[in-house]
Amino acid sequence: MDALAHVDAYWRAANYLSVGQIYLLDNPLLTEPLAPEHIKPRLLGHWGTTPGLNFCFAHLNRVIAERDQDMIYIAGPGHGGPAAVAHAWLEGTYTETYPAVTQDEEGMRRLFRQFSFPGGIPSHVAPETPGSIHEGGELGYSLAHAYGAAFDNPGLVVACVIGDGEAETGPLAASWHSNKFLDPLRDGVVLPILHLNGYKIANPTVLARIPEAELVKLMEGYGHRVHIVAGDDPATMHALMAETLEEVFAEIAAYRDGRDGRLPMIVLRTPKGWTGPREVDGVPVEGTWRAHQVPLSGVRDNAEHRAMLAEWMRSYRPEELFDAQGRPVAEITATVPAGGRRMSANPHANGGELLRPLRLPDFRDYAVEVKAPAAQASEPTRVLGTFLRDVIAANPDNFRLLGPDETASNRLQAVFDVTGRAWNAETLATDEHLAPGGRVMEVLSEHLCQGWLEGYLLTGRHGLFNCYEAFIHIVDAMFNQHAKWLEASKKIGWRRPVASLNYLLSSHVWRQDHNGFSHQDPGFLDVVVNKKASVVRVYLPPDANTLLSTADHCLRSRDYVNVIVAGKQPVLDVFTMDEAVAHCTRGLGILEWAGNEDGGEPDVVLACAGDVPTLETLAAAALLREHLPELRVRVVNVVDLMRLQPPSEHPHGMSDAEFTALFTPDRPIVFNFHGYPSLIHQLTYRRANHGNLHVRGYKEEGTTTTPFDMVMLNDIDRFHLVIDVIDRVPHLAVRAAGLRQRMVDARLRARAYTREHGEDVPEIRDWTWPA
Repeated sequence: MDALAHVDAYWRAANYLSVGQIYLLDNPLLTEPLAPEHIKPRLLGHWGTTPGLNFCFAHLNRVIAERDQDMIYIAGPGHGGPAAVAHAWLEGTYTETYPAVTQDEEGMRRLFRQFSFPGGIPSHVAPETPGSIHEGGELGYSLAHAYGAAFDNPGLVVACVIGDGEAETGPLAASWHSNKFLDPLRDGVVLPILHLNGYKIANPTVLARIPEAELVKLMEGYGHRVHIVAGDDPATMHALMAETLEEVFAEIAAYRDGRDGRLPMIVLRTPKGWTGPREVDGVPVEGTWRAHQVPLSGVRDNAEHRAMLAEWMRSYRPEELFDAQGRPVAEITATVPAGGRRMSANPHANGGELLRPLRLPDFRDYAVEVKAPAAQASEPTRVLGTFLRDVIAANPDNFRLLGPDETASNRLQAVFDVTGRAWNAETLATDEHLAPGGRVMEVLSEHLCQGWLEGYLLTGRHGLFNCYEAFIHIVDAMFNQHAKWLEASKKIGWRRPVASLNYLLSSHVWRQDHNGFSHQDPGFLDVVVNKKASVVRVYLPPDANTLLSTADHCLRSRDYVNVIVAGKQPVLDVFTMDEAVAHCTRGLGILEWAGNEDGGEPDVVLACAGDVPTLETLAAAALLREHLPELRVRVVNVVDLMRLQPPSEHPHGMSDAEFTALFTPDRPIVFNFHGYPSLIHQLTYRRANHGNLHVRGYKEEGTTTTPFDMVMLNDIDRFHLVIDVIDRVPHLAVRAAGLRQRMVDARLRARAYTREHGEDVPEIRDWTWPA
């Protein structure tokens, strides 16, 4: 049997196993006539894309084995889950990972039964699937993930199968530009395989219906050498695919040697549902949208459909593929690469196996000196930039900083002292900080930044994604998918922990002096806290030193999504470095110097989370000390937002006793918050004193204006906080009516000043804690 005959046998075996997963509960080798009890009661899965995926896997295996090629796959049509599972079972990895699913008839029965079945595995290419780093349930991210996996992985080829439905999405369309960021010397190679089978769920796909000459020009314009593999005759297609892959890998070798700057890609055009039923109940199926999911839907109750299913499965000639015990025959196992060269066992697809801890400098060495609290100001992200500069220098091959063209805007430009922006396209004399091997990844697409970083992390590296706060919402759905991947992975013993996905959100809602309403949205925090507590963390460091401590902690963590919100504009330095470490370790705490409890119980608690809310809270506390010195005020700052939850809801949560001791059982709490007020209520609604909790935060009031006018628009300013205290503390309203009126007048004067001068009142703008 020649090499292509082996490939064909592998392909037929994978197709047989894929159909069995969709349909069968029992009788896996069809040793008896199919009966209703052999069929699943609910038929779930997607056949249409599956034979094309199996075709690619079969041919890539031959290349890996013959060339000893290090390769992983990304299955963009992730709903073709049966293919990836069948592939892992044929390679033996599935049995190694799940010993109960043996490579024999009983193991095949279990393999079939578990697919899309209660207590089993999902229908998509999920974390449970060995060899996968891409779920593919939400389309659009395969190519970005592939490039993320290739960065800093010289020698690795990432074969990325892109469904033609997925190719219509915005993120995938932008992802074709990723090759401009690939360095031939230090990165791996991505091999895009655009799989055109013509249809989505119910409609034709755009790229399958445009003239082939246009499609070739489009892909050539993206910078690829295009190879077409098209047809429906298996023998012809096997020969053409094998010949094409020889050309493709010769071109990859030329690219790596510097002889050719273009990378190849393959356009694979096959019928949807290839090798499946051609016609069912008098209507065409193969090659149409009807093959997308389950071509034969009435199998359990329809004897004619059952007969068609049996004929379909027997068309793969299973007696040639599996022995009497159900084991794959030698002609199939001979095509399987050895050990870690199997795509389903490649360590890059279980990145925690390759993860090396970052070499981190001591963040304390970058501390801002604080001689007195809140007496001076620093730009937190500018300070962090010096730390990240040295992180990059110490980790030249496994850490990247990503962002949508905002590294300098977010005040992280110190990193350009040691690296450039990754760039492998044309450069001009006027360009700055561009380099093929740059460690900073900038492209004006949050989708690409997120996808690159996910692929980079899941293959065992580290990174940080910095972004304007309002526009991180663009990747809400991608965050959801990654968080779900981490949630599932934590329950799978063989999945090794990977570095956390770290967000740094700057240019935030409260400081958009030259932008405006469109740039004002802190709602990503609400999206994040709805994910499983085992996965998400949210930090609001109020100054530069707490930001350094928080960033160090996040870069050391594993299997989390960490969200850090920190400003780039000057904010007051509240904590010395030792105090910052202690405060961040606790997650929250009393600022004793700002309050005046004097050892007694407070009359009111002023709480805050976020840099600008903290500034306004401190200013309000100073006003209360000045004008109502007899009022006992406690000031509490929160860095770790999840500390507000009970421990039953989040591992960082405080006990009820600790929460009550800090926030009191019965005194008013005025909480000044960075985001939407409802989030604090969501986190604390079970607490005993929740009825006395009054939250100020962003309430969709904003424009292009001064910093203090912005906080006044949303009632988180110092004067309004004093008014809140007067209104909330029993018996204070009458006694402090004059002060309340003065606070109202102060707000009016501050607003009038901005309207006349275009800037804030100097004593507000330059306020520091009274000496």
